[in-house]
Parts: sequence; C-alpha cells; structure tokens
Amino acid sequence: MALKDYNEKRKFNETTEPEGKTKKSKDKLIFVIQRHAASRLHYDFRLEMDGVLKSWAVPKGPSLDPKDKRLAMMVEDHPYDYKDFEGNIPEGNYGAGQVEIWDSGTYEPLDQNSKLSDEKELFKELHAGSLKFILHGKKLKGEFALVKMKNTEDNAWLLIKHKDNFAESNYDAEENTAKNSLVTKFLEEKKSSKVSAKK
Repeated sequence: MALKDYNEKRKFNETTEPEGKTKKSKDKLIFVIQRHAASRLHYDFRLEMDGVLKSWAVPKGPSLDPKDKRLAMMVEDHPYDYKDFEGNIPEGNYGAGQVEIWDSGTYEPLDQNSKLSDEKELFKELHAGSLKFILHGKKLKGEFALVKMKNTEDNAWLLIKHKDNFAESNYDAEENTAKNSLVTKFLEEKKSSKVSAKK
C-alpha cells in the first residue's frame, strides 16, 4: 500500500493530519505546497498521482527563477486529503510544528502529445526520474521540472523553473508569504522562547 509509510509514522489520536486513504480528483490533477516549520523551516511540494500526493521537501522553497535549482528530497506519499491540511502537529509527533498552505492549484504534463493519459504520462516520467509539468497555481505558474539527481541519494531531486512568461529573477518564496502567516508567528514565538531561555 502506497500510504503504509505515512500511516506508520503518525499517531492519529494525537495529530489532526488526515489518515492515509487513496482518493482522486474528479477533474484535473491537483498540486499543493505547504510551508512547514518543523525542526527546520521547509516547503512541502506535493503532486497528485495515482490517488496519493507524491511529496518532496524543498528546504529553500520553490522559485520562479530559472537560475535556481532547488534541492527537493522525495519523502513518503501523503494522502490526497492532505491537500487541505493546515495546523499544528504536536510535539513528539513526526514533523512536529506548524503547517500552512502556501500555494495550490492544478497541474498537467508538459508533453501534450503523449498518447497516454495525463496521469500515466506523469507516472512514466516520475519513474524515469525526469518530470516536466505546468503548474496553474496562485503563486506558481508555468513550466517546471523535477529531475532526479544521479550518483546521489535515491531521494534527491532538483526542482527547476523553465524559462517562460512566468519566470521571475531573484525570487524568494519567503517574501511571498501572507502577512498574517501562522507559520511565521510560530517561528517568531519559537525564537523568542529560545532567547528568554538563554537569559
């Protein structure tokens, strides 16, 4: 079962994260990016495929600058319902910290001439270690690629923006975060409690 690792890592009597079940969109495939303040701040990049969300942790966050090749570490599949998850994962639980949705929307493969369905084409590219797709998000738009790094750990990929009309130089995901962000508030509180502990 694709979600076995996800379920084994979580205590559902303690966390409000959704239990692992496969499910699919009725229409277009969805993507979601969650900003996650765990032991370190990172962004979780998730693409719907085969009833689950294929997931990568992106330490520096996604970028619209084609010069940025962002490290993306592939993690366990997450359930489809995780697309709506925001909130606090309590201390002592896997991924403890604050989570918020940073961007979401639909996506499709870049190759529109494939004889395969969108999902089958994306799955084929995932297995080949080179995914090319178009994001239709609120913040992230246009062509992207996820490329598996050779001669490194199995789960190390690069998230790269293609040069197109949506490309933007010197892009910083942190500068494109909501002003009332609960993740930012969580990080500030964590920082101030560390400072007071030192006094």
